[in-house]
Amino acid sequence: MGKGNDSGGRHCASDTEMSGIRMNLFRALVLMVGTLLCACSGPKPVLYPNAHLQSVGNETAEQDIEACKEAAETAGADEGSGKAGRVATSTGVGAGVGAASGAVGGAISGAAGQGSLIGAASGAVWGLLTGLFTAGSSQPSQAFTNYVNRCLQERGYEVTGWQ
Repeated sequence: MGKGNDSGGRHCASDTEMSGIRMNLFRALVLMVGTLLCACSGPKPVLYPNAHLQSVGNETAEQDIEACKEAAETAGADEGSGKAGRVATSTGVGAGVGAASGAVGGAISGAAGQGSLIGAASGAVWGLLTGLFTAGSSQPSQAFTNYVNRCLQERGYEVTGWQ
């Protein structure tokens, strides 16, 4: 019986192997968070190219959009968690369920810690993918869009919709 085996002849992960598993899990989580942030950018107002927009330019218009969004939030119009919040929740639930089921499976085979790490990673991936494809519309709340629309209108813009 050598180092890394238990009395039943099964292989137990060494500290080096567990460190590698943790690093791979960390990398996977960082990749998922990056994907989540890129995939879930929220909708913004689409402006009609009227005389005001043409005179101020797109850069100023983008700054005005952000200023109106901030003003809406300050006034209490909640943009809402939208798709990003639902995907994050789904990812967290998946990781929790995966960790629990992985720990149970790992306990049966004698490696509960390793099983929970593998379960958490696979559960988080499942939750992320499920959330991305089933989260539905990512439109902000009506109060938020109405506030931003009016703010932009008062600045001379014409909002045609949100995308």
